[in-house]
Amino acid sequence: MPSHIDRYEEICVLSARMVNAARSGEWDLLIALESRVAAMRDRMMAEPEVVSGAAMAAPEIARKRGLIQQLLDDDAEIRRHTEPWMEHVRKLLGDHGRRRRVQQAYAATDSPDTAFDRVSRS
Repeated sequence: MPSHIDRYEEICVLSARMVNAARSGEWDLLIALESRVAAMRDRMMAEPEVVSGAAMAAPEIARKRGLIQQLLDDDAEIRRHTEPWMEHVRKLLGDHGRRRRVQQAYAATDSPDTAFDRVSRS
């Protein structure tokens, strides 16, 4: 069974791939990799040595800190690439929502009776 540190290293490999996917705008790949990382994290958190907080030697602690820092750095890099895209999507969805509300508002005021009244007055 892989060690606790081995699990972190595996997650770091996937995290680096996530960074590359984000840099190149490969959103489907990024999502797939994130799902794999989440599954690995969940499995790791269920392992007895993680749950029990088993004692680690100083070199293992240093390695674990380095791996966690790499994960945090990768996460920041991924966010630098995904946040502008997410903002663009939010704007598109917001514009669509406003357009739909305007259309609904005008549709409510332009009922068949109202259209008939306008034609009758002509």
